[in-house]
Amino acid sequence: MKQPLAYIHPEAKVAKNVVIEPFTTIDNNVEIGEGTWIGSNVTIMEGARIGKNCNIFPGAVIAAMPQDLKFKGEDTLAVIGDNTTIRECVTINRGTLDRQLTKIGSNCLIMAYCHVAHDCFVGDNCIFSNNSTLAGHITIGNHVILAGLVAVHQFSTIGDHAFIAGGSLVRKDVPPYVKAAREPLSYVGINSVGLRRRGFTSEKITEIQNIYRNLYQKKLNNSQAVDIIEAEMVASPERDEILQFIRNSQRGIMKGYFQKN
Repeated sequence: MKQPLAYIHPEAKVAKNVVIEPFTTIDNNVEIGEGTWIGSNVTIMEGARIGKNCNIFPGAVIAAMPQDLKFKGEDTLAVIGDNTTIRECVTINRGTLDRQLTKIGSNCLIMAYCHVAHDCFVGDNCIFSNNSTLAGHITIGNHVILAGLVAVHQFSTIGDHAFIAGGSLVRKDVPPYVKAAREPLSYVGINSVGLRRRGFTSEKITEIQNIYRNLYQKKLNNSQAVDIIEAEMVASPERDEILQFIRNSQRGIMKGYFQKN
């Protein structure tokens, strides 16, 4: 249902049961899935791909050109999965030649005034609290929670099930399953509350805790800790995911609170 005061480009592909409130603008080369609600004063620009049953609140700007001086107008996308909520005044820029798109997964909640820059990949079931900001080329896993006013440095990676405390500055990669807080950002334990809510058993949570004790609490460097974890701990998907994350980190992983950063 389109309100008469909304503008929809004739070439935009909008499902029949999408609700579009007044004073919203939908540009060319846009696709919007069925069941989505778009509030008033939303701007959806070229290259947006919005899934089914999303809610986009007033003032949001989706698929604006990247704030990157290297961008030369190439055709790129901003993709939002199904059942995702974008709250007031969120800005999501489309990609550059690097990744070709910016992507936010399904079942996410992006709260008011968050910014997701070009070429960011965000997984499913993520929550970004108010005013959290992603610079360009960031990768964020599934079930990640950013509390309010978190700022993430470009090219950083945050692993699955991580929790970042409010007001944090993320300069290094954050491994999966952990809580990160303090300044400089440091390991402060695993995200046991979040893991329990998502069905992880007590035995699995203890296994993850033991992995991170080797990494952060035994005065080992990363290489020594990785060797011990691989040699002495039983293989499991979680163990292997943590090891792969550490080995693949380009920026280096955050330190423990009592380690020198």
